[in-house]
Amino acid sequence: MSEKEKSAGELLKEKLVYKKKSAFEKCPDEKEAAFDYCEGYKKFLDNAKTERDATAYSIKLAKEAGFVEYKLGMKVAPGDKFYYDNRGKSVYFFIIGSEDLENGMAITAAHIDSPRLDIKANPVYEAGGMAFIKTHYYGGIKKYQWTAIPLALHGVVTLADGKKVDVILGEDDDDPLFYVNDILPHLARDQYAKSVGDAIDGEQLNLLSGSVPFDTETSEAIKLNLLKLLNDKYGMTEYDFQSAELCAVPSYKARDVGLDRSLIAAYGHDDKVCAYPEITAILGLQNPKKTVMSILADKEETGSNGNTGMKTSAFCDIIADISASLGKNERIVRSNSICLSADVAAAFDPNFAGAYEINNSALINSGIALCKYTGARGKSDTNDASGEYVAKIRKIFDDNNVVWQSCELGKVDQGGGGTVAKFISEKNIDTVDVGVPVISMHAPYEVVAKLDVYNMHKAVAAFYTAE
Repeated sequence: MSEKEKSAGELLKEKLVYKKKSAFEKCPDEKEAAFDYCEGYKKFLDNAKTERDATAYSIKLAKEAGFVEYKLGMKVAPGDKFYYDNRGKSVYFFIIGSEDLENGMAITAAHIDSPRLDIKANPVYEAGGMAFIKTHYYGGIKKYQWTAIPLALHGVVTLADGKKVDVILGEDDDDPLFYVNDILPHLARDQYAKSVGDAIDGEQLNLLSGSVPFDTETSEAIKLNLLKLLNDKYGMTEYDFQSAELCAVPSYKARDVGLDRSLIAAYGHDDKVCAYPEITAILGLQNPKKTVMSILADKEETGSNGNTGMKTSAFCDIIADISASLGKNERIVRSNSICLSADVAAAFDPNFAGAYEINNSALINSGIALCKYTGARGKSDTNDASGEYVAKIRKIFDDNNVVWQSCELGKVDQGGGGTVAKFISEKNIDTVDVGVPVISMHAPYEVVAKLDVYNMHKAVAAFYTAE
């Protein structure tokens, strides 16, 4: 239909009514680039299952791109590229820009911890002809989803002599796996009578770890044999669990989903799917005008506490140090800085449509999701970005052909959640949440769309270079 044949109402509708379009409609020529980009993302996922893994792998990439380690108190100059390794569990990348630092920094912040099963300090026991390792779940999980799936052990053990031993067991094809038992449906009458949230108790999330006794004379011989195998492989004793930081994570690899290969299933999309685009954007940046910073934080899934979470003073300490080195006022720097809190959004799922309000839900393949506010119910415990700042980000995205959409986290009274945004905005920095929509968020195997991942990279790159 030509413009002349359209009615006045149709023309006015085109002018005034907003229609969400998919990335396939808006950027039809970017499918191949997006699919290629996500090959690197899948490799990152397989090498960055925990915050320790993600920090080490990210620093490796940064060193290859010319970044050098930063220590508090170092002098900086325009063009310098640094990474600050915070105890091997979070990392800050930054490039000193050419313009006045007091014009503010462009900051992005994702988190690299994901829900998992942490190993207790006194974990090993024997029962029913089996040896188990006890866990304490980390983050918001549906406990029943963690039974009867293949699990791998990741982390570190610091031995009595101070030696630190890295542990990754269950990822290679030849490695043994770990496993959480579930009851067979034939005997699950009592379990079926419980609510979904109570079907599996936290104390039942124990890792099946062996069944062979050391000998037939010693008491707890199966437990003893397990401890001997750990001692042979890692030099540890049962006492060394006291100074260990170990966890069980799904041993699944990142895989394409669907006959069209448009989706990716993996453990840890929340929030590696935002962390990886941050990394690729900042490592590919050359001579920025603004000073830029990419934060990969720990502990978001448990409240961002501790010295590696987003509440740590390390964030402001680095900004204060950079400011002092350049003879600038850190308070002015922070007040003029802007930030994207890069965290995932809940993708609308038609199989559970009742939990969503469709007009304000994120759709897969419709680009990244901008959440002006998060929190729960009456916007409690949230950062609520100003309309002026949202307009600024909207213009950056539109000017750079970034496919994006706005959203909330489901129906108003259905639940809620939060991100690191509120902790950054409390430092007098304009902050808004932007991230990739995720299907089955917090499950051991989550799903995202490749075009959305690619648009997250485009969004961060545009944000870093915006005037």
